[in-house]
Amino acid sequence: MKKINRYSLNDLCQLVELTPRTVRFYIQKSLMPAPEGSGRGAFYTQEHIERLLEIKKWQDAGLSLERISELLFDESSTKPLPPLKRAQPGDIEVCSHIHIDEGISLTLNPSKAGLTPEQAKQLTLEIISLYQRIALSDKEDK
Repeated sequence: MKKINRYSLNDLCQLVELTPRTVRFYIQKSLMPAPEGSGRGAFYTQEHIERLLEIKKWQDAGLSLERISELLFDESSTKPLPPLKRAQPGDIEVCSHIHIDEGISLTLNPSKAGLTPEQAKQLTLEIISLYQRIALSDKEDK
């Protein structure tokens, strides 16, 4: 039988970097289930941790608690993935700056775009090819 890890409210709050007040508020708003047991014997499980981390992801992406509640209890199979955290002042992102031609460049952040390195290379080659066709057709029209 699998052993269930039990966390006190304080342990839970330290793990997910939230205050006890916030956790209780989420329980009150039915964003997460109440702890197992009651009184001094109440405890939280890994499922509680995962739910709180999911709520934090959606909040970091700028969603309201009402919208987060809708997403958490959406039973459809098309449930969207949490978006990446919005960039904040001082955040550092690694992007590729790709030279297409004089005066034309492409800035690409493959991880944010959800592209593999192979897909990023294919995109670049397709854009260069498209640009060359457009530039060549413009010269032929003159």
